Amino acid sequence: MTDDDWLRRNRANWDDRVRVHARSDFYDLPGFRGGACTLRGFELDELGDVSGKRLVHLQCHMGQDTLSWARRGAAHVTGLDFSGEAIRTARELADDLGLAKQARFVAADVYDAAQALDGERFDVVYTGLGALCWLPDIPRWADVVGGLLNDGGVLYLAEFHPFTEVLGDDGKSVEVDYFDDQGETWDEPHTYTDGPPLAHTVSVQWQHPLGDVVTALAQAGLRIEFLHEHATTLFQRYPVLERTGPAEQPVFRFPEGHPRLPLMYSVRATKW
Repeated sequence: MTDDDWLRRNRANWDDRVRVHARSDFYDLPGFRGGACTLRGFELDELGDVSGKRLVHLQCHMGQDTLSWARRGAAHVTGLDFSGEAIRTARELADDLGLAKQARFVAADVYDAAQALDGERFDVVYTGLGALCWLPDIPRWADVVGGLLNDGGVLYLAEFHPFTEVLGDDGKSVEVDYFDDQGETWDEPHTYTDGPPLAHTVSVQWQHPLGDVVTALAQAGLRIEFLHEHATTLFQRYPVLERTGPAEQPVFRFPEGHPRLPLMYSVRATKW
């Protein structure tokens, strides 16, 4: 499969998802317009104060996390995503919230971020949950991150743990090769939110071992400050998981007595 094939399929799939996501309860755009923050508590704690900083959010989808950082005090935020439909929705949100001067949104593939942003450098590069599985080349991504950061700038990455892809749907049996680095083609009629079926159902995804991500960042000139593995996740990945936490931002964990497994991870790294 060529770069054009997977990129074309994934872009069409995500353009299609936007029309569903923008109307979904899962993304709850009316609630966001009303003041809700979409960032998770551990992200706010681990990245810390962004007041006065210039932040770029790679693979920003409809821009809610991006704009949440603006609401948290970032001097200027930039969201970048390869879906033109997602960027259009993000710009509309920024206008609705009166943040158009504080936030901009750019339609471009993440690997082309340096050119799309005219070589601009940032204090923070943020990448949220569910982003890396859409990228085939993690060292190339890490080089992009390094190139976007000012000296002393920080990458903050929060992701679903790759170990979750090893287990079967029951959350107990090991069924998938952790080190399989071949792209997998999926044909799924629905996205992960409520809503109608998709017209463009095919996508291509990759799994990346945790060591590959950390090593790529180190080789791109970033110093790892921490790697945290989390025993909770944001959705019921397996039937055995139990819901806990506040109603507005629930998390899911294995029940008491079940061996705990890593479900998410987060990395903070500084450019030398």
